[in-house]
Amino acid sequence: MARLSEENLARARRLVDLYPHPRSALIPLCHLAQGQDGYLTEEAMGDIAELTGVTPAEVYGTATFYDMLHTEPVGTYVVAFCTNIACMLAGAYELLEHAEGRLGIHPGQTTEDGKFTIEEAECLAGCDVAPCVQVNHRFFGPVDDAGFDQLVDDLSSGRLADTVPSHGVLCRVDRSVGRLASDTGGTTGGAR
Repeated sequence: MARLSEENLARARRLVDLYPHPRSALIPLCHLAQGQDGYLTEEAMGDIAELTGVTPAEVYGTATFYDMLHTEPVGTYVVAFCTNIACMLAGAYELLEHAEGRLGIHPGQTTEDGKFTIEEAECLAGCDVAPCVQVNHRFFGPVDDAGFDQLVDDLSSGRLADTVPSHGVLCRVDRSVGRLASDTGGTTGGAR
């Protein structure tokens, strides 16, 4: 299992400094660790606990509350299929069935090559582009069978590497607006 790398530990300290209270950085730090390993390892959760002044159990409790965070290995690309009413009426269940056949897995499973995990989602708030799917929290829709096949091909070949980062890293970890983590001078503690 992996702890935060030296580079990510430095980034984590800069992230903590963006917040008035260290524990406020908990979720961005979880995303940072998830970006490193694809999921939150026990060791990384320990590092996060130490950085934020909470217990590892609190980090784990937070991680298991949010479906964007994973405490078990998942595929490089987590594909969520919205099956709520708008998407359902637009063919979401048929699309999910097609995806299961194409990838040879069911929701909650990962392909043997470790590239794809599929999930069923209650609502992705993309009703205007139903049926909607998310890949690592990036929206695609409307998606039909051919569009899904193209999406899988594009992800597999790396054509979407600039659009869909591995393991669902959120933009709040790598900020390009507002107060940047690099602007804090690298001190820790968060108190101002």
